[in-house]
Amino acid sequence: MSRSATSSSAPASPAPPAEEGEGQSRSIAAVERAMDVLLLFGRSGRPDLGVTEIATELGLTKAAVHRILTALRSRELIAVDAVTRRYALGHAAIALGRAYLSRMDLRALAAPELRRLAQQLGETATLSIRRGDTRLYVDQAVPPHELRVEVSLGIPYPLHAGSSSKVILAYLDEAEVDGLLARHPLEALTERTIVDDERLRRDLAAIRKRGYASSQGERQEGTASIAAPVFDHDGRVIAALSVAGPLVRFKSRMAECAPPLVESAARVSGQLGHGG
Repeated sequence: MSRSATSSSAPASPAPPAEEGEGQSRSIAAVERAMDVLLLFGRSGRPDLGVTEIATELGLTKAAVHRILTALRSRELIAVDAVTRRYALGHAAIALGRAYLSRMDLRALAAPELRRLAQQLGETATLSIRRGDTRLYVDQAVPPHELRVEVSLGIPYPLHAGSSSKVILAYLDEAEVDGLLARHPLEALTERTIVDDERLRRDLAAIRKRGYASSQGERQEGTASIAAPVFDHDGRVIAALSVAGPLVRFKSRMAECAPPLVESAARVSGQLGHGG
């Protein structure tokens, strides 16, 4: 005599309505497009962007870009200039960036190298980062000499004057360099500042060839410096390490101090995931 078998497995869950699944897909796509817009601001290197530029670079319609920017503005992730109608990162986006940097502080990574350079070479070692169309010193290590160079932290300087500025400029994309030079005429900070576009471009090519920049009184009279680039994991230049001293003392030592400087910058880049 046979007995009927009964199944102990739970019944299958009903499939979600098609409309619900489609709605979720559209929501995810909208979030992805908004993230693409934010990431474009982060990697463009330009201080602001227009609707047409965003639409062209991301392959979106202007109407879609307007909707995304409106949503991002409502959360202060994006800000708009009322006169030019161009967009830039807002307060909330900057706060996110600061939160990231607080966990992965470039200054903390570079500090041991700055101390090593100052001790080994007997001159001031500095760390500079790019900020828009400028760069600024964010840290330094000074030697015990009575006659030495000390820099002011947090003050923006143009990207064409001085070794730290030029080494960042040298490793930007050509289009970024073209745009920057179009926006900012080359102004003289000292009598030695390069103010001719073609001469500056030749200098940038030479910097890329040898791997570091040099300056003799181009940003500040009476000083000399060399600088090497720091790259992130994507190979983008984000900072510069430099060694600087009084012109009368450091001028003759610049070439011999370049190799340890370049090696220090490469170690910092490696910690940021740059493979060389």
